[in-house]
Amino acid sequence: MDSFFSEFLASQNVNHYQSLTHFAVDAMGTLVALLSVMLTLVSLQGVTCHGVQPLSRIAIHKTVLALDSHASIKATPSVLGVNGQNKEWVVLEYSVSNPLTDDWIGVFSPGNFSESSCLPENPRTFPPFLCTAPIKYQYASYSSPHYKDTGKGSLKLQLINQRSDFSFALFSGGIFSPKLVAVSNIVAFANPNAPVYPRLAQGKIWNEMTVTWTSGYGINEAEPFVEWGPKGGQQRRSPAGTLTFDRSSMCGAPARTVGWRDPGFIHTSFLKELWPNKLYTYKLGHRFLNGTYIWNQMYQFKSSPYPGQNSIQRVVIFGDMGKDEADGSNEYNQFQPGALNTTNQLINDLKDIDIVFHIGDICYANGYISQWDQFTSQIEPIASTIPYMLASGNHERDWPGTGSFYGNMDSGGECGVLVQNMFYVPTENKDKFWYSTDYGMFRFCIADTEHDWREGTEQYNFIEHCLASVDRQKQPWLIFLAHRVLGYSSDSSYADEGSFAEPMGRESLQKLWQKYKVDIAIFGHVHNYERTCPIYQNICTNNEKRFYKGGLNGTIHVAAGGAGASLSDFTPIQTKWSIFRDYDHGFVKLTAFDHSNLLFEYKKSSDGKVYDSFRISRDYRDILACTVDSCPSMTLAS
Repeated sequence: MDSFFSEFLASQNVNHYQSLTHFAVDAMGTLVALLSVMLTLVSLQGVTCHGVQPLSRIAIHKTVLALDSHASIKATPSVLGVNGQNKEWVVLEYSVSNPLTDDWIGVFSPGNFSESSCLPENPRTFPPFLCTAPIKYQYASYSSPHYKDTGKGSLKLQLINQRSDFSFALFSGGIFSPKLVAVSNIVAFANPNAPVYPRLAQGKIWNEMTVTWTSGYGINEAEPFVEWGPKGGQQRRSPAGTLTFDRSSMCGAPARTVGWRDPGFIHTSFLKELWPNKLYTYKLGHRFLNGTYIWNQMYQFKSSPYPGQNSIQRVVIFGDMGKDEADGSNEYNQFQPGALNTTNQLINDLKDIDIVFHIGDICYANGYISQWDQFTSQIEPIASTIPYMLASGNHERDWPGTGSFYGNMDSGGECGVLVQNMFYVPTENKDKFWYSTDYGMFRFCIADTEHDWREGTEQYNFIEHCLASVDRQKQPWLIFLAHRVLGYSSDSSYADEGSFAEPMGRESLQKLWQKYKVDIAIFGHVHNYERTCPIYQNICTNNEKRFYKGGLNGTIHVAAGGAGASLSDFTPIQTKWSIFRDYDHGFVKLTAFDHSNLLFEYKKSSDGKVYDSFRISRDYRDILACTVDSCPSMTLAS
């Protein structure tokens, strides 16, 4: 076998940055480890959730090592990002002596697997243990229709800078009886440790913006900072804090086992004392101990308006977007077919958007850590320019025995660690993912449906305080956001339960929404769009559908979980409170023109056109006016 490996490796064009001898040893470990991943993965219990992770579709326990001296796979170029790019296309050229239509190619990173770094707790009693899963895969005939006849093919795949190198493995036998036939040369970015994928978020006060990014540099190697200032003005530097986490922070498989991938280092800097509605520029930097620097490109953002400031303010809200691959590869069984459409539509509309709220089910990594890097790369054009605010969903937090309100396995063992570290949110406690944030004339109260929200809980007290503490004369537009539907939904899953919402969802909260006159409550979780009438206790409080003048007398509930994930059906039951339903991918946009006029729009991700809308026009006295269960006590004394 050793002589075969030597001949096999000698035929590969490898080694753009390491010796052929070193690669031969590494590739030997890679091939053995690839077989081990198949054996290890089969023992893992699958996570029951929306969609299917592609790795779980492969009959991994049947995989055999079948290296073919006549088979080959070569990737070019071998060095990526020579001009500073963090996303590039790789061309694969491959051939095999006995081609079949179900041959497939897996992408692995790191490209060099080593059983020595795997945990002994993996559920196998024989070596080698494996600790890394493929990132994605594609069929060999995907872009080569004559592959079955010629045994030759080519494929273009897109890679992003993820702090490590890559290799590509060719399998025959399909996904049910896979046989490892050939492994490619190593491909890597010129600087895999470069600072990448900045994401903005509002701080805990209105005039603070936070910048979070990822790199391969720890604080013992380089000091992270942001250089920033008014566009065209004097620049300053703000230091960044650095965090990371290890495999022991994960709560279960696959995040703790084959889905684990080193997250690198996550840096967050706080840009403070910003002037309202002002354009700023910034760039990410790291200062090495020898005094040299590495920089990212220049970005810009507009600071938030002062709370109550009268200016046009535009907000986009959606849930359950996930990520999708531009190269068509099977990274999540095509479960998020609308993700790229939504992302691209937001990028196209970016000049008319001020802030984004992604209300749960962020990237559906489900324990495969590499997907978080790929998601931050996908949204970089958005998140590097405007605040990208999050709510926590079941696919980020839920895991048995970890304090989540639901005891399912939807997070794939992440138990909230990834979302809490990869993004900044202005919470008091990262695991208690509820917070409030102000944007000009808006007050947003963001709940965490994966923790108990019922009356008497800590979160219930937060929600009431958030709703009660806003000055409606300055901030008339009060918006409640959460992942699971705590209000109203005609989704078939909720209708089958008879609750038309999350069980227990409305019981405690509807009296708060009514008491504090919440205008709109927006939820994700159900993968469709629906809008209700203004409603309280299952009764429409206003019969208007398009133009609301004066008080609403209730709260309008919206399901906006159709941003990318596979769509979910509506019940055939026609409820009186459901005004508009759409079985398609889309997102919601709110535009506050002033303190008296708000425009609500629902846009499809496919074309960006408006398919549902309404307006609210009112004065401050309309907010103060009494309605059912919203009036303070009055005295009859003169």
